[in-house]
Amino acid sequence: MSDSFRPRVGFVLERSLGHVTHAENLIRLLPQQDDIEAVLLPVDFAVEGWAAHLPVYNSNWTVRAGWRAARAIRRAQTRAPLDALFIHTQVPAVLSQRWMRRIPTVVSLDATPMQYDELGQHYGHSLGHPRIERLKYDLNRACLQRAARLVTWSDWAKHGLVDGYGVRSDQVVVIPPGATQSLWANRVPRVEDGGPVRVLFVGGDLRRKGGDLLIDAYTRLRAELGSNAVELHLVTRSRVEPSEGVHVHCGLGPNSPELILLYHRSHIFCLPTRGDSHAIVLSEAGATGLPAVVTAIAGIPEVVRDGETGLVVPVDDVGALTIALRRLVDDPHLRQRLGEAARRRIAADFDAEKNVRKIVDVVTGIARQRTAPAT
Repeated sequence: MSDSFRPRVGFVLERSLGHVTHAENLIRLLPQQDDIEAVLLPVDFAVEGWAAHLPVYNSNWTVRAGWRAARAIRRAQTRAPLDALFIHTQVPAVLSQRWMRRIPTVVSLDATPMQYDELGQHYGHSLGHPRIERLKYDLNRACLQRAARLVTWSDWAKHGLVDGYGVRSDQVVVIPPGATQSLWANRVPRVEDGGPVRVLFVGGDLRRKGGDLLIDAYTRLRAELGSNAVELHLVTRSRVEPSEGVHVHCGLGPNSPELILLYHRSHIFCLPTRGDSHAIVLSEAGATGLPAVVTAIAGIPEVVRDGETGLVVPVDDVGALTIALRRLVDDPHLRQRLGEAARRRIAADFDAEKNVRKIVDVVTGIARQRTAPAT
């Protein structure tokens, strides 16, 4: 096989919840990789028109994502043969196994289905009849074991694959998503301006992400420190009751200049989430040099190291959350130390541009294995 081999790779990208930002990063960065031909196949969550009236298609995201993914792969394959597939996540992958049998495939995921079930109450997700759950498990297990390689966003998710689905550890590579440094990095040193300390929260679902706890903690901080000591800025799709010192920002899209500027003007990032596997917003916060206060759940502590790049508190503990925020509000030197360490860590391990390159290396590897001559 020639060293000039340039594989044609289909990238099936789920665009729902927190995967929208990851998909947009890949869509922006993959065409810059000269050694592959990236065929971008986004799978959108929204359903409209006549399809909105189809009972199963409308109500079941797995069915809808799988059908859309299979259709997109078929169209791409018809135009020219694909040498490899990259499917993020297992949701569109599970019903694309016919293509996975024909084309070597990398399946990427932030959490296994079983791990998602454990967090399900916060997503409005509940288990079905045991026979249905067994069928789902068998389908997912077959899909995950059929993949040529698997990419997870965290060691937590990797352990979930190995322990829950019998996947070999050497088949899994951990490649977290991240922030695009050229967009997010704060080029100007963060300077204290003598005004209120600004706490930033970014999460579409306010309650699942712990925004209600943060509002409670913020109210306590104002009572302790005075009304001019701290401000709270919320970026969310949820409705928030107006209150003094709370600023709600709506309609800020992923990687938008307005959103990035809000990070740069803040002093502390806070995500006391109840239900998350991983949160790209933490990479964005770290890239801008913000220390973070987060909860000890799923893969979150792999991004924010307690006492090193931020502070980690128990889930649903508003008292501990208030204490952690108070520490950072009271101590600008601690904020600076943790924020600078966060900036270095994100640049090293959670840089979207570097990690897209790692993804390309994985898919190129399986494509080369497919086309290598027999010995």
